[in-house]
Amino acid sequence: MKKSILFLCTGNSCRSQMAEGWLKYLGGDRFEVFSAGIVAHGKNPRAIAVMHEAGVDISGQESEALDPAILDKLDLLVTVCGNADETCPAVPASCEKQHWPFDDPAKASGNEEEIMAEFRRVRDQIRVRIEQFVAE
Repeated sequence: MKKSILFLCTGNSCRSQMAEGWLKYLGGDRFEVFSAGIVAHGKNPRAIAVMHEAGVDISGQESEALDPAILDKLDLLVTVCGNADETCPAVPASCEKQHWPFDDPAKASGNEEEIMAEFRRVRDQIRVRIEQFVAE
């Protein structure tokens, strides 16, 4: 039976999108994977670009706000930012909650090269954490 997992962040535009993409890519069909935000900000084109560089296509994923009804169907909810961790609704006893904090690459400043470097850094951190999770 597949484990059902949702990655939650503030806007479902970068970190949770990348985590969803990595788990689908690295976990294969072992997991049913979703992502959402406290609100939906739309997908960040830089997140799509850096994931594409790594061979993972997240362009077809949706940016969605959290529907509390899904919480009853989850085995695991993972918050990937402090705001989502603090404002996440209560999860039912049947759903485990974990917090995996990552920096928000959308807040990076500098020239385009420096901003993309931050997106790549966060992408790679998320990959490492997902690899650890899949190995567990």
